Amino acid sequence: MGGDQENTRRVLADLIVHPNAGGVLVLGLGCENSNIDVLKPYIGDYDPERVRFVVAQEHEDEVEACMKELRELADIVAKDERTECPASMLKIGLKCGGSDGMSGITANPVVGRFSDLLVADGGTTVLCEVPEMFGAETQLMNRAKDAVVFKKTVDLINNFKEYFQSNHQTIYENPSPGNKAGGISTLEDKSNGCVQKSGSAPVSDVLEYGDRLTKHGLNLLSTPGNDLVAATGEAAAGCQMVLFTTGRGTPFATAVPTVKIATNSRMANKKKNWIDLNAGRAIEDSSIEEIGEELYDLVIEIANGKQCRAEIAGYHDIAIFKQGVTL
Repeated sequence: MGGDQENTRRVLADLIVHPNAGGVLVLGLGCENSNIDVLKPYIGDYDPERVRFVVAQEHEDEVEACMKELRELADIVAKDERTECPASMLKIGLKCGGSDGMSGITANPVVGRFSDLLVADGGTTVLCEVPEMFGAETQLMNRAKDAVVFKKTVDLINNFKEYFQSNHQTIYENPSPGNKAGGISTLEDKSNGCVQKSGSAPVSDVLEYGDRLTKHGLNLLSTPGNDLVAATGEAAAGCQMVLFTTGRGTPFATAVPTVKIATNSRMANKKKNWIDLNAGRAIEDSSIEEIGEELYDLVIEIANGKQCRAEIAGYHDIAIFKQGVTL
């Protein structure tokens, strides 16, 4: 109901017109609140050749109706040709989860270095998970590009604190048991590590959940800390990829390639089927700068078609932010 229904429509519409999608089939039941006719105004302009719709209640065999549309979409996409694009077209989400005591020392600074490199090349990065900015938010406020963005950053933090309080929840529930077992002792510990993923670039814009990116550079996105809800928000904003740092490990992935960066070599070696890059080497035989440049090269490779570990494993899920009542 209410804002949750609005979030659902906006996020689904964002994914339908996502830059990663060569063809899209939108399947609806027919009598739901967010039915296809209701959803279409949220989608905006779209190519009817590449975005198809099936209302299940209108077909005798909805599976065959869907397969017909999918076969036609596959034929269209098969004719696409690769074209050269500048790095400035890349939009990359920044996220962490299953953090440990090394997150703020290795992997998060590596992602921050990557973010600075991409922004310097005219690209776009997105930092999310507002509850994990609490205690380190002034670092972001001080980097706002102007007074308007500064106010939006202040509102981003305060609105999320009010959301917690309005639901009678403590703001300081973080860090999680896994975080503590990994060596994080306080929320400020965790937040200072989280903010390092943003590098040092100015904050160019602040987005609400479900908003689409309009500004190049570093953006802040209003999401909770939950891995899949936050990463879905980044995908919906238009990110073609999400970089995910982790010290404890996780196999999850959202609707776009989700690249795992390990904070420590022990976990990276143990879970090679999850991890795409080991930033733990920053305290062994390499530097933040060197691994950050490796990450930049890896992102370019994946943008060019290389599959990350989560894609190889077939992981791709979405979870939409839910804040209120279900009818």
